[in-house]
Amino acid sequence: MKKVNPVEFAKAIADETRQKIMGLCCCNELSVNEIVEQTSVSQPTVSHHLAILREAGLVEVRHEGKQTYYTLNQERMVVCCGQLMQVFAPESEVTEAVNKARAG
Repeated sequence: MKKVNPVEFAKAIADETRQKIMGLCCCNELSVNEIVEQTSVSQPTVSHHLAILREAGLVEVRHEGKQTYYTLNQERMVVCCGQLMQVFAPESEVTEAVNKARAG
């Protein structure tokens, strides 16, 4: 898994619309049209936000025919949050726990 720059990760999750999309896609697999319906945001805007989330690796994509389905990449969220902790709170107990979990 590619390491994400903590600032880029923070930018990807900072937008309110992207936060809504991530919430909808958590434990759900949704098409762009389903996301549009549930957010009342235009299709081009939803696609733009999904592209940013895809680039950061925060959503997984599955193609089925002409449809594309998205789901939140929860593992990536955990790793990125752990990376933020390592950068901004390197001496914390949480960071130590993340390091132990990654070491297996």
